[in-house]
Amino acid sequence: MKILKKNIIVTGGLGFIGSNLIEFLLKKNYTVINIDRCSYASIVNNNKKFLKKKNYFFFKKNIGNEKSIYKILQKFKPIYIINLAAETHVDNSIKNPILFVKNNTFEYAIFLECIRKYYKNLNSQNENRFKILHVSTDEVYGSLSHNKKSFTEEDKFYPNSPYSASKASSDLISRAWFKTFDLPIVISNSSNNYGRYQHKEKFIPTVINSCLNYKKIPIYGIGTNIREWIHVNDHCEAILHLCKFGKIGENYNIGSNYSINNINLAKKICEILDVKIKNKKISEFKKLIKFVKDRKAHDFKYFVNIKKIKKIKWKPKIDFNEGLSQTIDWYIENNI
Repeated sequence: MKILKKNIIVTGGLGFIGSNLIEFLLKKNYTVINIDRCSYASIVNNNKKFLKKKNYFFFKKNIGNEKSIYKILQKFKPIYIINLAAETHVDNSIKNPILFVKNNTFEYAIFLECIRKYYKNLNSQNENRFKILHVSTDEVYGSLSHNKKSFTEEDKFYPNSPYSASKASSDLISRAWFKTFDLPIVISNSSNNYGRYQHKEKFIPTVINSCLNYKKIPIYGIGTNIREWIHVNDHCEAILHLCKFGKIGENYNIGSNYSINNINLAKKICEILDVKIKNKKISEFKKLIKFVKDRKAHDFKYFVNIKKIKKIKWKPKIDFNEGLSQTIDWYIENNI
């Protein structure tokens, strides 16, 4: 097959960030090869929409399926591989930690070994263009201490949940495969994402859907845990930017510089919905808020320093309040 300059493999492309990324890349006229095992969190309806595009190909495979992955690599000869395949929900990692270690760590190591085998056989022209972006999370750093403003790329990993430990492990595996085997890997660590297509188990969709269905809004503890939020469209822009301009062997934080605690975010969503929803059954949606027992090892605060990625000319664009309002509109319209 002729080598196309704009072939990109995306793993986990039917997930929340993956679906938004594929839409973004297709609009940029990249040829996208999506590898997704279609778990409970995969948005299968998006695949039907993507398959109508001539520059989209789909393979229902696990990234640990070495034989199949190698065939896909040889057939499409991508310029970039963007790894989004992962188990992501912290609560689920507490219930089933071994699944997270298996999929996020062990399967990922097999995936890199497969890429390494493929990379050995690239000619020098294609070798110089080829890059892997491993998309990770700010949760690998653990909880931000009260005397520290933000996490930098130089901070040590202190993961506190099985999810964050599995992602920290995959980040370290990425570094080792770069150092030991010269694989051209870049790592990104993003703050919390929000936007359309996000699974209902996540915080913002949970609050929105609880309001729309007049159900209790569960808030862990007393709701003072603080998170930094980035719109998924900004994250997609950053991902492509790192593919193009990220330095091999480096890791980059991706964030928005906007943070808010959980209880205030829940109230903000309620207030927006109070305006958007007419003839609702209650006077104020915030009356649905209910505090529940806090989960174990619940990190208090995440906030990342993004000076490093700004040096290579990327910065977030979307105002949080505007992005949140648009996100709420999408959930109202789609009744998710």
